[in-house]
Amino acid sequence: MRRLTKFWVLAACCLMATACTVQYKFNGASIDYNRIKTLAVQDFPNQAVLVYPPLSQLFTESLKDLFSRQTKLRLIERDAHLALEGEITGYELTPMAAQADGYAAETKLTVTVRVRFTNNVDPDESFEQTFSAYRMFDAVYMLEDVQDALLEEINKEIAEAIFNKTVANW
Repeated sequence: MRRLTKFWVLAACCLMATACTVQYKFNGASIDYNRIKTLAVQDFPNQAVLVYPPLSQLFTESLKDLFSRQTKLRLIERDAHLALEGEITGYELTPMAAQADGYAAETKLTVTVRVRFTNNVDPDESFEQTFSAYRMFDAVYMLEDVQDALLEEINKEIAEAIFNKTVANW
């Protein structure tokens, strides 16, 4: 009888252990939605020396997209609780890793963005900072062949860094 009781207690414990799970979603946002409800993201004009015309719109939309997907903030044009503005200050190609024949084996594409974040609810959290990211590509490719794919990755990386700095509070 005692052996049977131990079996049922052990079986019940195993069943409870496998039935109970804890879930936690790591989207990074740490926002008090009772106080902060809106976000304004202004266009980030491209003021780099080398200009890729669609970059301004691609970057701005990437940033808006991330905040829309990861937070419950409502995007508005102005007078928001949180505001992001700035400009693209760098769009550079750098030859890397010279080969024996003197030509570059890889090229580095770097994008730099200056951001001004204004927290109208808690002004102490406001800041101005520069963010940048880069991707390397094989020099046998023309920039036009890889540019859009590289910029998608770079924009995502910079947008995530801005997101983490503004609302993640890790």
